[in-house]
Amino acid sequence: MLGGELVELPGTIAGIRAALGPAELERFEGEIEHTPVADLPAVLARWALSTTTAVEEDEEVFSRLERGEDIGAVPADPGPTGVA
Repeated sequence: MLGGELVELPGTIAGIRAALGPAELERFEGEIEHTPVADLPAVLARWALSTTTAVEEDEEVFSRLERGEDIGAVPADPGPTGVA
C-alpha cells in the first residue's frame, strides 16, 4: 500500500519498461543489460518500485525519523518478558 491505496507493481520487464519515462527507460535498459542473473530479482523490484511514490514516501518517513518525530512505530519483536 502506498498513500493508503493498494498499488499494483509492474510484474514483468515489459511492464517496467512501459511504466518508465524516456530518461528512466534509458537508465533501466543500461542497467538491466549488465545485471548478473543472481541480482535480477532485487534490481527488477527496485525499478518496479521506482514507478510508484514508494521512494518519496520512504524518504519522508526517514526525514521525520531524523528530526526525532514519533511516527508510531513499534518494535517488531519486543522480546520475552519476565525471563531471568
